[in-house]
Amino acid sequence: MRRLITALFVCVSVCAIVPGWSGESRLDLLGGRAQLTATRVMLDRTNPRHVRVGGLTYLGGVALDSRDPAFGGFSSLDVSSAAGGHRFTLLSDGGNIVQFDMGGDWRPHRIAFSNLPAGPGIGWEKRDRDSESMAIDPKTGQIWVGFEDSNSIWRYAPGFARYEARVAPEAMRKWPANGGPESIARLPDGRFVVISEEAHVRRPDWTGSEADRLHTRQALIFARDPTAGGAPSRFAYMPYGRYDPSDVTALPNGDLLVLDRGFRLPFRFSARISRIDRRDVAAGRIARGRLIATIDAPLIHDNFEGIDTTVENGATIVWIVSDDNQLVLQRTLLLKFRLDR
Repeated sequence: MRRLITALFVCVSVCAIVPGWSGESRLDLLGGRAQLTATRVMLDRTNPRHVRVGGLTYLGGVALDSRDPAFGGFSSLDVSSAAGGHRFTLLSDGGNIVQFDMGGDWRPHRIAFSNLPAGPGIGWEKRDRDSESMAIDPKTGQIWVGFEDSNSIWRYAPGFARYEARVAPEAMRKWPANGGPESIARLPDGRFVVISEEAHVRRPDWTGSEADRLHTRQALIFARDPTAGGAPSRFAYMPYGRYDPSDVTALPNGDLLVLDRGFRLPFRFSARISRIDRRDVAAGRIARGRLIATIDAPLIHDNFEGIDTTVENGATIVWIVSDDNQLVLQRTLLLKFRLDR
């Protein structure tokens, strides 16, 4: 009894002396019981037959939801072939991973929730797992994830089984903490492209107007796996209008599709998709692609941050996913388009 009283006294004394935790709460992680619902959505809720937007044809889409409180916030997307449809991998900006199969019935199957096995920091705060971009080698299954705040790239084993390697490139060291490697893509020839969300081209490298310089983003080309060493070469990406690059994917011929997002008050997001010719993905070039489509009100719109492509019956299919920021005013939308030009 005396030991119990002593232990209680010590606990009370510590609680009285040590202040309560007032920092950021523990990062929400997805639970082991994977649950997911998908509700069909239209491109234009006022006109079901409206399916054309720029050079895209809308083929369908869903709003995804789950009872798991950690669900949402998806910043990158990978779509691969699976029996009867596709296998989807969504990675959130908090290191949460959602995977599922889905076919023409738009119903998720083989749903799996998991979390990154390692990353910058200790994993308590969101900034420790600010995973904003992802690229997967379809042959090996290896995965590369770009982290903001630390401005680093980590490589994971297939299925996110374990962490394998990491690098914090000197070329990314001065990128803004919240505007770093927002976009990453693996090209068919094995090179990697990384685009900063907010890092502008440096003055010594720019000969145009100051307004254009502040609108152009730094971009890097890695000749091979970024974590294998070797300095990247630099090029630049110029979005259309007051938009920020949020993701990039490579087409089979080496061209890039870049997803840009914009925001206007009081609370409206929009997205633009542009195509960059592979010849402009080269050191010293300024890449301003050909505008494919603008997805904005009155059409369905949200904070789209992830893009990937597949091929169906010879047609290029474009998939985009939105980051709902885990706010009630936003949704997790997964949309499917055919690229017509």
